[in-house]
Amino acid sequence: MKRTWPEEYNSLLQGAEEVTLDVTGNASDDPTSHPEALRKALKVRMLQQDYERIWPLAEARYRLEGKSAGKAITLIANNPHYQRWHPADGGTVEEKSESGNVRQSKYVIVHFLLDDVSVAA
Repeated sequence: MKRTWPEEYNSLLQGAEEVTLDVTGNASDDPTSHPEALRKALKVRMLQQDYERIWPLAEARYRLEGKSAGKAITLIANNPHYQRWHPADGGTVEEKSESGNVRQSKYVIVHFLLDDVSVAA
């Protein structure tokens, strides 16, 4: 089944950093000897409330459109093979409104596996 990433969440991927995950599972393993153990991923810092909105999309593969056409992402949430990249604390930011009220925004760091997909002509 081919699913497309929901358009309303495209803004969450803005500013994503492309990283390479070493999934050998053993720190002493040389990842270059296991090329299948290196996975491309997107690392994103997002508001906790945004993460809670997209959490139901976790562990499913979604195709991207637009400038990222030909790519697919999978949000890592609780897969034991990717435990090191499960969502993590991304800190908090205090914002002061014009009225003087201070509001804290909590962030999380999440990873999406990034794959190339073939597009049937």
